[in-house]
Amino acid sequence: MLPNLRGILRRKLDAGAEVRFLVGDPESPVTRQREAIEQVPLTVSARIGVTVDQLVRLRGEAPAVQGRYSDRHIAMSVFVFDDDALVCTHLADLLGHDSPTLHVRRRGDDGLYARYRAHAEHLWASGREMWTDAGSES
Repeated sequence: MLPNLRGILRRKLDAGAEVRFLVGDPESPVTRQREAIEQVPLTVSARIGVTVDQLVRLRGEAPAVQGRYSDRHIAMSVFVFDDDALVCTHLADLLGHDSPTLHVRRRGDDGLYARYRAHAEHLWASGREMWTDAGSES
């Protein structure tokens, strides 16, 4: 958890950064399958709901933030920044916070960073818009 994440993201947006969130589709069979694996009260769809709620609030303050749903998430979270990526590969039935997170840096045009970035871009391109008008979830 990062304190004041919305404030940080607003400042980044004001400075011209592109801020995009691709989250799992809470209604997807992939999400339901992961929930069956994890078997915890705070389900994947509930965690997605909390994230979307915060994104809707951020979008109300900074309409340039973008959001999409994907039903192609497969036990991995990828966070891409300018020349860095954080990659959490979820292990077995563990939750994300119990799985290793790798810090990958851009070192060339075809290294790990480029591959994870391409993965994120591919999923983004096939994602479904989270909202259709400013500040509201679709």
